[in-house]
Amino acid sequence: MSFISELTSDLDQLKTSGRFRALREIVPLGEGRCRWEGKEFWNLSSNDYLGIAGNAELRRSFYAQFEPGSPELALTSASSRLLTGNTLAYTRLETKLSELYDQRAALVFNSGYHANIGILPALATSKDLILSDKLNHASIIDGMRLCEAETQRFRHLDYEHLEKILSEKRSQYRHVFLVTESVFSMDGDSADILKLVALKEKYDCLLVVDEAHTVGVCGPSGAGMCAALGVQQKIDILIGTFGKAFASAGAYAIMAPEVKDYLINHARPFIFTTGLPPVVLNWSAFVLKRCARMEAEREKVKRMGLRLRALIQEKGQGITIAGESQIVPMIIGEDADAVAHAKRFQEKGYLVFAIRPPTVPQGTSRLRFSLTAALDETLLEQML
Repeated sequence: MSFISELTSDLDQLKTSGRFRALREIVPLGEGRCRWEGKEFWNLSSNDYLGIAGNAELRRSFYAQFEPGSPELALTSASSRLLTGNTLAYTRLETKLSELYDQRAALVFNSGYHANIGILPALATSKDLILSDKLNHASIIDGMRLCEAETQRFRHLDYEHLEKILSEKRSQYRHVFLVTESVFSMDGDSADILKLVALKEKYDCLLVVDEAHTVGVCGPSGAGMCAALGVQQKIDILIGTFGKAFASAGAYAIMAPEVKDYLINHARPFIFTTGLPPVVLNWSAFVLKRCARMEAEREKVKRMGLRLRALIQEKGQGITIAGESQIVPMIIGEDADAVAHAKRFQEKGYLVFAIRPPTVPQGTSRLRFSLTAALDETLLEQML
């Protein structure tokens, strides 16, 4: 069988199983709306949690700060950061991030994926152990695969299982890295950060927390869950993204200055890539400042998450997972059933898609509602 025939056969199997994916052209319209295939929808699949990405007035305010043709609006850095791509916009943004996180060191990456496939491989050696929550994001899993360290995944949110591993194995390794998301991207439930901090201290570990779905939407000035709990200083490496609530591009890591210097010299996705454009970095800094004052939006998305979970349970239309986040899964079960449910919502003007294996475990295909402050709260009752 030829190479192309092999690929075609595999694609046919995906289509037969209901797991074939294709790119969609979505046109954002602002105010929680979008257009797809010539029809307008309420967008319930966006990570624009604070409604910033669709806010035209904010964009106008941003561009009004600069003269036309300003180098601060350049569309490329044209080099890696270690050559000539480290513009003043990087320094300003990392300074703002440092201020947001109690003067800890900040390092900006091109994406959350870059951060997660770069940080652990740079820091963890063959003498170390990485313990990762079973449902951590694919980027964390890929980062672990690139490591020389031994890796093991503990059962999702099962900290008794984690402690059992630590009690048995901690003495065998130089360093142990505990890795978790704060809010999990497919289930919308939360890690017990305080418990993880306690285990970190009891067993002398390093704690890495990916706050991709919590920065912007909780904590003082939108600094995330660890800051909300008052323990961000105890997190050895805190990872945030600009690509969701902050409505920009790129990601960042918060850490000790020595760790930052080490990553600049050893993290391959940081070293061997072109830096972000100044216009993106300046927009990120602009949004960080505005986000600090968006307490009403943070309260709204939390309120909507709680309400939608309650409605799903009341209507008996599926199983949802406990939590308070803006990510609300409605678990259907089989792939075809989830696709059919998504189509029913789409026919009524609500853009939500089926999430299927391998993104989620077999038998747990679901609809994933991603709520934003741009949506009208009365939409939830109407939708269900």
